[in-house]
Amino acid sequence: MAFLGPNGAGKTTTLKMLSGLLYPTSGEITVLGNDPFLKKPDFLHRFSFVMGQRHQLWWELPALDTFRLNAAVFELPEEKFKKRLAELDELLDLDPLWHTPVKKMSLGQRMKMELACSLIHSPELLLLDEPTIGLDVVMQKTLRDFIARLNRETNTTVLLTSHNMDDIESLCRRVIVIHHGLLLFDGDLPDLVSRYAPFKRVTAILERPTDGIGLESYGNVVDKSADRISWEVPRTEVSKRVATILQELPVKDLSVEEMPLEDVVRHIFTQGKVVA
Repeated sequence: MAFLGPNGAGKTTTLKMLSGLLYPTSGEITVLGNDPFLKKPDFLHRFSFVMGQRHQLWWELPALDTFRLNAAVFELPEEKFKKRLAELDELLDLDPLWHTPVKKMSLGQRMKMELACSLIHSPELLLLDEPTIGLDVVMQKTLRDFIARLNRETNTTVLLTSHNMDDIESLCRRVIVIHHGLLLFDGDLPDLVSRYAPFKRVTAILERPTDGIGLESYGNVVDKSADRISWEVPRTEVSKRVATILQELPVKDLSVEEMPLEDVVRHIFTQGKVVA
């Protein structure tokens, strides 16, 4: 599940309240059937919180030492600890890094270890705050694939905040959007797009270049080259406009796509209205 909002909307603050780190000024919170602020051992053993810009690994020591420390904190028997290490190694290919001092790891390697370390006690709920921030595209995909597999194979509930729309599209079916402390949307990702994006993007590749005259009659031109044109077209008129384009232009190929999620989310933040 994605938890979206512009900078300062309260995403990280909400995650901190869900984890019991902050106490709300009003209202009530229940997480896994518990009041998080009571910090009961049963509750603390059932969730994990990973922040992309905060670290739990000991900088000077091999990562495995922090894993052993966490295992002691969560009172994991040695046999269960070793089994869990093997499972995490199989999921994330961690074996080459176990005995490497954390300070010698790349950012991507550290983030893999941070995420794995947070899962040593097999939590039911995983709170992720910008987990792919600062990572290259290869490592971003590695972590996304791992999180998706974790959710699929262990049924772990994942609540994710991110400004990377690839994270959202790859991992999240449900989306919650907040702005200035107000709930703007709570529902399925496709419903978010259809509700907030009044346009679709129609792109035509032409058999031969066009002089560009009259292209605005088919929609709002957002991209144009000699033989490729993209329009924003009201979603209620897509069929009619596409038929006209095919009839009047020398089309070699044509596609109709939803607006990029990044543009949809930007529109929501700009509009800033509560959805009833």
